[in-house]
Amino acid sequence: MLLRRGRRKRCACVVGLDGVPVRLLQRLAANGVMPRTAAIIRGGHLKQMRASLPPVSSVSWSSFMTGANPGEHGVFGFTDVDPQSYRLRFPTFGELAVPTFWDVLGDAGRRSCIINQPATYPARPMPGALVSGFVAPDLARSVYPGDLLAALRRMGYRIDVDTQKAREDPDRLLDDLESTLEARRQAAAHLWRQEPWDYFQVVITGTDRLHHFLWNAVEHDDDPRHERAMQYYRAVDAFVGETWDRLHHGRPGDNEGDGFFLLSDHGFTALRREVRLNAWLHENGYLSYGTPDPTTVADLAPGSRAFALDPGRIYVNAEGRFGDGRVKPAEVAELRAEIAGRLHDLTFEGEAVAARVFTNEEAYRGARSALGPDLVVLGADGFDMKGTTRGRDVFAATHFQGMHTWDDALVWGALPIPDDPEISDLAQVIVNWLSV
Repeated sequence: MLLRRGRRKRCACVVGLDGVPVRLLQRLAANGVMPRTAAIIRGGHLKQMRASLPPVSSVSWSSFMTGANPGEHGVFGFTDVDPQSYRLRFPTFGELAVPTFWDVLGDAGRRSCIINQPATYPARPMPGALVSGFVAPDLARSVYPGDLLAALRRMGYRIDVDTQKAREDPDRLLDDLESTLEARRQAAAHLWRQEPWDYFQVVITGTDRLHHFLWNAVEHDDDPRHERAMQYYRAVDAFVGETWDRLHHGRPGDNEGDGFFLLSDHGFTALRREVRLNAWLHENGYLSYGTPDPTTVADLAPGSRAFALDPGRIYVNAEGRFGDGRVKPAEVAELRAEIAGRLHDLTFEGEAVAARVFTNEEAYRGARSALGPDLVVLGADGFDMKGTTRGRDVFAATHFQGMHTWDDALVWGALPIPDDPEISDLAQVIVNWLSV
């Protein structure tokens, strides 16, 4: 990314709406639930956008903040696997292989304020302020500079809702969503005033949590919790409107709405069944376990030819790549094609469950592509591709009501947005705006 130095400084602001599909935003704007958002999007360009592959927050937000493909930035999921031990590990922000666009801005003397950005834990020094988003277990390690921590704690700031309690009590989830959003609003207002910045970003992740646990309440007006779900979206709308107003009127001289953007990192749809890919691989002879009750892929038995990680990532257990790899390099392409073909034929109650199976070469580009999965299985609407090793049934019911989708994320800007956009395109749009 190139940043051109200019005589006139501009500012830009992004509000991230985690997991909000474009069709849902259009509906809520049209039916009066989100009137402020409706007024804003009438004045610009709202487009359907492709997320990352796989369509999960850690990968998509990393693609957004770097302007890079996963094969370049090196993040392929919330978890990764040690190639020798097969133990799962969590990639950290420090392992991101390319700079964020706010690092690029910083090199040109611009400051950024980033709030609740997923996949930025632990927070690292940057030209401005950063509050990490999930997965971030310790608020103290999620804040840069550290002197912001006291103010956040006074506000009751929280990185995420309590998802375990959400499983037990949906009404408590709704209470939790509202209080977490209010604390996020206070943090945004505080940092907007206190921090000098040229680029400001805040991500609302409660929308994703609402959709996972209560998608039926969002989609169906006869659901007993529908009105509470709409109440939450009204609060989100107020947050968007308040941020828009600040950009136009809250800082003397900063009244250029062209620098305002809305976006989501993936879409959402109703979930019918989880598809346990490791159970399918086991059932079809590609995988075996060294224990009767496997808990992770570290329990694979020697001789396994493939395994899966969340979400929808299949790895060929190749010699030279993995410690117990058994597949000869010359056989990888053939095995990969065989697995992909059989997955295309997999059905549930007569319906195909895989919308598409991407090869590594189709999904990724860049120097780190070889570290990514051999196949990425994109589920058809309703079928969520999982990498769990628990359970031997391929199809499983779940407490979740919603699942991520790939091709119906959203982006809105007053500035022109590239045709057929993908999430990695947006960094350059923002940098170009700020560089004039």
